Amino acid sequence: MNKTICRTAALLISGFSYANTVIPDVSPVAQGQHVFINIPQQRLFLYTDGKLTKVYPVAVGRAMTQTNLGEHKIGAKAYNPVWYIPKSIQKERGDGVKTIAAGPDNPLGPVFVRLGDPKLGLGIHGTNAPASVPGVRSHGCVRMKSPDALEFAKTIASGSPASVIYQMAGLNEDADRNLWLAAFRDPYGKNNLDIASLKKSIAQWAKTQGKTIAPEKVDAVLKDRTGSAVCLTCGKNGKMKMPLKSLAWIQGSSSYSQAEVIEQTEETNSAEISETRTPEVPDVHTPEAQPHLNTQSDGTPTAYTEPAADSSPQVETPDQAASEPVDVLFSIDVIRQGNLRLGN
Repeated sequence: MNKTICRTAALLISGFSYANTVIPDVSPVAQGQHVFINIPQQRLFLYTDGKLTKVYPVAVGRAMTQTNLGEHKIGAKAYNPVWYIPKSIQKERGDGVKTIAAGPDNPLGPVFVRLGDPKLGLGIHGTNAPASVPGVRSHGCVRMKSPDALEFAKTIASGSPASVIYQMAGLNEDADRNLWLAAFRDPYGKNNLDIASLKKSIAQWAKTQGKTIAPEKVDAVLKDRTGSAVCLTCGKNGKMKMPLKSLAWIQGSSSYSQAEVIEQTEETNSAEISETRTPEVPDVHTPEAQPHLNTQSDGTPTAYTEPAADSSPQVETPDQAASEPVDVLFSIDVIRQGNLRLGN
């Protein structure tokens, strides 16, 4: 196989089954943990020592409040966070509520994990509206179902790299040497799907494997963009067989589409929110977080339930967006006031 066009990396999925979820074209760190969040796919992928160990459905930022692409670090964790609502979102809600205590009605859920520079106001957290996950409907944070958020928070090490990527397709070879393709919608209007490179990699793979792939089948997947994986080489009843290999079909695209390998940094204390990360700002309008920190397993579900395998990516309509429970993000006016506290 041509190493330039069709390099493959075996990415073993350990300990769980996640049907029809293709793996993005990424380069995780060889040692330690590495998080990848693919915006169009609405999935979070957790790698440990270069192997894929978990896949979670997530809700990401809307087109008007996009989740920041690029390279980040996992920061501090706060359990049972209190939400002090930014003024801009107070206005949006229009109900006069300024704070929401920790508990079942808190949009942050039971845990908040900092994502990137605190100035961004971003985090990975739970939700009081599990039906909103997956989706493209947050104010910028990465929203998870609360059991997933708790599991993720207790698994991920602070200081681990986290790459927010934007890949509109996934191209995987399964254990039976069948080729699977999935294509996703373009929620941020990036229009960065390199169809020519994708088709070139498919053709090169087919030539190497001695298989024939109907061009119209590829075109149909790219046109429909349902997010579901379609087998390009098997019959009507073809089933994806693990493990998967992701074909490195992305050529010459931005760093947001293919993450660079970065070294693991020293782990920070996950039970603390350092003042260097979230400085005190004595302002009555600051939604200052007052989390109850907990490093024990209190509140963690005794049994974890896998997300539904058929929870395909969702993109809300304007009417749906208006009906969604309000998530939290530091808007520009709040940032200018010096607010660097928990946000979404």
